[in-house]
Amino acid sequence: MAKISKIVKNEKRKKKVTQFSERRAALKKIINNPASTPEQVDEAVMKLQKLPRDASPVRVRNRCSQTGRPRGFLRKFGMSRVSFRELSLEGQIPGVVKSSW
Repeated sequence: MAKISKIVKNEKRKKKVTQFSERRAALKKIINNPASTPEQVDEAVMKLQKLPRDASPVRVRNRCSQTGRPRGFLRKFGMSRVSFRELSLEGQIPGVVKSSW
């Protein structure tokens, strides 16, 4: 089980990302637009840098929904490989069967 503080911090980051997503998208659009003047681009870059660091979606960490484990995350199931194996062997995950050949 991960530290509760790490899980809470990651949840705060997720909220901050959604809060600032529209502003970031608008600034990125100005920066990437070839029709923008260099002054507009510089201004947009400065505004983007003034936004909180945690507003960047890159800083959000994928964590297991069961244990909060940050490593070995399976996107399709939203959990770590350890939790996935335990639950799949118990038959708790629908459609997952142990392979045999």
